[in-house]
Amino acid sequence: MLRFVPAGRSHRGLVRRNNEDAGFIGCTCLVVADGVGGSPAGEVASATAAHVVSSNARQRVGLRPVSVLRGAVQSAHLAISEGVARRPDWEGMATTLTAVLTDGQRVGLVHVGDSRAYLFREGNLRQLTNDHTWAGELLALGDLTAEEARHHPYRNVVVRSLHGDSDEAGDLIDLRLRPGDRLLLTTDGVTDLVDDEMLTTVLDRTDDDEVAVAAIEAAALRLGGRDNITVVVATVAEASRSGSQAGTPLGAACDRLNILDVDDRSWGALA
Repeated sequence: MLRFVPAGRSHRGLVRRNNEDAGFIGCTCLVVADGVGGSPAGEVASATAAHVVSSNARQRVGLRPVSVLRGAVQSAHLAISEGVARRPDWEGMATTLTAVLTDGQRVGLVHVGDSRAYLFREGNLRQLTNDHTWAGELLALGDLTAEEARHHPYRNVVVRSLHGDSDEAGDLIDLRLRPGDRLLLTTDGVTDLVDDEMLTTVLDRTDDDEVAVAAIEAAALRLGGRDNITVVVATVAEASRSGSQAGTPLGAACDRLNILDVDDRSWGALA
């Protein structure tokens, strides 16, 4: 059976007044989410997305991962929509979401927005997701090079997000992973500053995921820390039996008051 051995950190950065990033790390589920800049209650949107995905992972053990993730995205949209209905001043709140889930055999990924997931295998780093930004769309069409997209003035203009519209299902991908692979999930507070070459160097130099996470966070801070920073690194390992479904929330998801939970109707953020 496949399981993740994860490490993760979330930091406010050096400029932002609060942390609108959220995440979750567990042996079957990895999540990063980033409240969309310029929209209200970004920390509520991101924390809710991280909570909903991790809760779905715990409650729907053994089901096909991409199916669980598809349902989690719809639940997150519903929570955000109902939150806005109760708090009209939150109109427009939205978040990115990048999450990976395994049932022990199969692995699925869901992605929407400009956070990223990478696979590090045999010394090579490969981006698994496409940036849903204006610049990312131009890159996908071949109208920009990767280097031009990296410095484009609209590189942070998100064109797809979780914002309460159930028509947005996100990109759902079945992954083929094997023991020894390492997954890297980050928000754009990292990738806007730390390029793929530097990420590769960090992962190549250490097999210790805690050390790698700390090094990537430190690099983003050293290069300016202009945005919130969330990093998750997880090694894919073989396990003889199912592990605990418990895990650790990151960033805004650590505060229960940020979470809108449709399933248990606790509505922490509206209390």
